[in-house]
Amino acid sequence: MKIKLFATGKISAKYLNDGIGIYLNRLKHYTNIEIIEFGEVKVKNILEIKNLESKKIIDKVNFGKEDLILLDEKGKELNSIQFSDFLQKKMNNSKDLVFVIGGAYGFSDEIKEKALLQIALSKMTFSHQMIRLFFLEQLYRGFTILKGEPYHNE
Repeated sequence: MKIKLFATGKISAKYLNDGIGIYLNRLKHYTNIEIIEFGEVKVKNILEIKNLESKKIIDKVNFGKEDLILLDEKGKELNSIQFSDFLQKKMNNSKDLVFVIGGAYGFSDEIKEKALLQIALSKMTFSHQMIRLFFLEQLYRGFTILKGEPYHNE
């Protein structure tokens, strides 16, 4: 299974890049993962921003071979065990996964309809830069849970 993480904008803080690098290095032992960055949309209308950002993403997803999962604060909350169970089920069906970090204004209705699932990492709002690190840590935690490795403490 291959995993892609789509995100808008670049990471500007060194400490976040360092942390992201640590988890990408750890994850390579479990899965093939790629981060794909999209440039920010420069228009003033919020609806247009959501639609343009979502269109860029939709155009990059191979819906026959990839499942689209949106990371959105309004999504379904999973604990780490539930997330690892989700990963196992997805590995069993042999489709690749595309996770998307929402932009500042969220997702269009069109992309929500095409997504398999929306997952919330927290009820709190975080910057898209911090979410990259948080998500990669949870992804790593999920794989260590599946392998019975001692990273996750219950």
